[in-house]
Amino acid sequence: MKSIQIERVSKSYTEGALALDEVSLELSENSFTCLLGPSGCGKSTLLNMIAGFIEPTTGYILVDGREVTHAGADRGVVFQEYALFPWRTAIENVEFGPMVQGVSRAERRATARAYLSLVGLAEHEGKYPRELSGGMKQRVAIARALANHPSVLLMDEPFGALDAQTREVMQEELLRIWEQDKKTVVFVTHSISESIFLADRIVVMATQPGTIKEIVDVALPHPRERSSAEFVALEREIKRLVREEVAKLGVTG
Repeated sequence: MKSIQIERVSKSYTEGALALDEVSLELSENSFTCLLGPSGCGKSTLLNMIAGFIEPTTGYILVDGREVTHAGADRGVVFQEYALFPWRTAIENVEFGPMVQGVSRAERRATARAYLSLVGLAEHEGKYPRELSGGMKQRVAIARALANHPSVLLMDEPFGALDAQTREVMQEELLRIWEQDKKTVVFVTHSISESIFLADRIVVMATQPGTIKEIVDVALPHPRERSSAEFVALEREIKRLVREEVAKLGVTG
């Protein structure tokens, strides 16, 4: 059984704009998929429908065989904005989800400590968000998403606000976490290099309206070297696909 099944999903808004047009996709359990494409291609819309934050106009989405009708703890979400509670410490932020679910204080504290350790922040559990760097805040956000033990981890450009060096470190850390705590990951990005570095499958999306242009399977073994001939060749091919869609938007350069 597929972990995520998307069947002929379309999304239109009241003003008549068609954000997605009959998208169908199957994602296997524990796979790592990147949704890649220019702004306006509907990749964040698709992610938010998997999360249950918005409903498809037509079609349906199944997660682990159950139709998505609302948000649920089986799907953890990490946004570009850290969205941490500033009045809560790192560990209090991570244990918030289990607390809402009624988990005992001792159990949720143990869970939060385990995931803070997993993301490399065991020594910073008592710090408030204002005392953490951008990369550390995003690690807390990832730990918070994992603390609910989701089967699916949804990530909407989670490293987009980070500087280039921190972004690469976070990509490496995410792969380490994924290999250690297997989840089905769906990751939205504008970066071709990021998608090749992370994913075993890249869904290149077309725009006007949003559809699937091409699915690229990435067979490169981890760890991946960005300067390798295979990496560069794949980057060149995907860049061609994306530029075709950017051209539709009248963007040059």
